[in-house]
Amino acid sequence: MRIALDGMGGDYAPGAIVAGAVEAAKQYHDVKIVLVGDQALLRTELEKYPNAEKSITVHHAGSFVRMDESAALAIRKKKDASVAVCADLAKEGVVDAIVTAGHTGAAVVASTLKLRMLEGIERPGIGILLPTLGTPTLLIDVGATIDTKPIHLYQYAIMGDVYFRYILRKNRPSIGILNIGEEATKGTEYVKEAHQLLNNSKLHFIGNVEGRDIFNGRVDIVVCDGFVGNVVLKVSESIADVISKLLKRELKRNPMTILGAMLARPAFNALKKEVDYSEYGGAPLLGIDGTCIISHGSSNARAIKNAIRVASEFVKYEINNHILEAVRASKE
Repeated sequence: MRIALDGMGGDYAPGAIVAGAVEAAKQYHDVKIVLVGDQALLRTELEKYPNAEKSITVHHAGSFVRMDESAALAIRKKKDASVAVCADLAKEGVVDAIVTAGHTGAAVVASTLKLRMLEGIERPGIGILLPTLGTPTLLIDVGATIDTKPIHLYQYAIMGDVYFRYILRKNRPSIGILNIGEEATKGTEYVKEAHQLLNNSKLHFIGNVEGRDIFNGRVDIVVCDGFVGNVVLKVSESIADVISKLLKRELKRNPMTILGAMLARPAFNALKKEVDYSEYGGAPLLGIDGTCIISHGSSNARAIKNAIRVASEFVKYEINNHILEAVRASKE
């Protein structure tokens, strides 16, 4: 298993990226990691780990995409950008997967242009696992495609169904369309049309779901357009951060609450781990003819390590082949 890791992508690159690669190499012995980016910087970071696995190599890339750059323009002009080079390596068959914590739009553009789409899939979708009271919920799309059509939501559902079955090992996961109400008559025209497509499919479609259903465990897969999905994701991150800070503030108010916090520390640590994005690693860009895992921009070493695990699982369980089979079956 060979994975190209964007060494220049992310708020804490290249330090956290290299640290994550080192951790992954120690734990996943069947994975070979190609760090892509400024060769001098990456080798300097690697030198901090004298016992690093020999399975980590460096591939030079002369530039990277800044967060304030236009994704399409940057990929077109910066042929040597680290994420573009990662996609080139995947296209040439040098690596089996890409992992990046850099510019999401650039990752989508580079992967889509260089690797192309799977046969039968029109638009890519980023699927992210969110914690719930039970099994995590897969939300798709969270930013890959903004101008969405009914067929795209239908295809998101197909791809989400495959990913859930083979990665989370749950047969016939439930699927819902994110809407402002449960009634089939609610929502925009394209959402209503997508509802009809899914209702006539063989998927386990339970109808429209509301925002509150994403986290209560009622539904396994929630489909929506990339604009709405990205807003949901950013609001969720903000709420989690605010709740964490409010809780810490209240627990420090007096000696009794401080004592209570100390006694409840194991529970707090368990909760923190359950909602920590770094445990999930990264989100797959579903629909491309390849494997690209997009990590959070502020990914630490643990998040990068887990993103590499997610990438290896995607390849190992042949998710793209199963998506192709599912798309063909949906047309029969």
